[in-house]
Amino acid sequence: MKEIKAIVRPTKLHKIRDAFRQLPGFPGMNISYVEGCSAHAGEEQHETLKEELTDFTKKLRIEIVASDEMLDDILSIIHRNAHTGQSGDGVLWVTDVQPFRRLCSTPT
Repeated sequence: MKEIKAIVRPTKLHKIRDAFRQLPGFPGMNISYVEGCSAHAGEEQHETLKEELTDFTKKLRIEIVASDEMLDDILSIIHRNAHTGQSGDGVLWVTDVQPFRRLCSTPT
């Protein structure tokens, strides 16, 4: 099992969701609203403390736990629908998940 996390522009969520609806066996996803900033080259200059503390961009975090077999399809869908080629598109990463059990399943 894999945990897939992606930070994407909020405006891209509808395209990603629509593409996942076409993927047979898609396990579902969780969405969180997040704010963050990326690393910047050089030293940043802020004129006020307020400006420094509000230098964050609103994004969405998508979290999915899926089988290894679905990984490539899910990554392709996210990348194809979230990528614009501009700075600030977001990030995408995968983590191994062990063990995994759905809460609605009967314990074995």
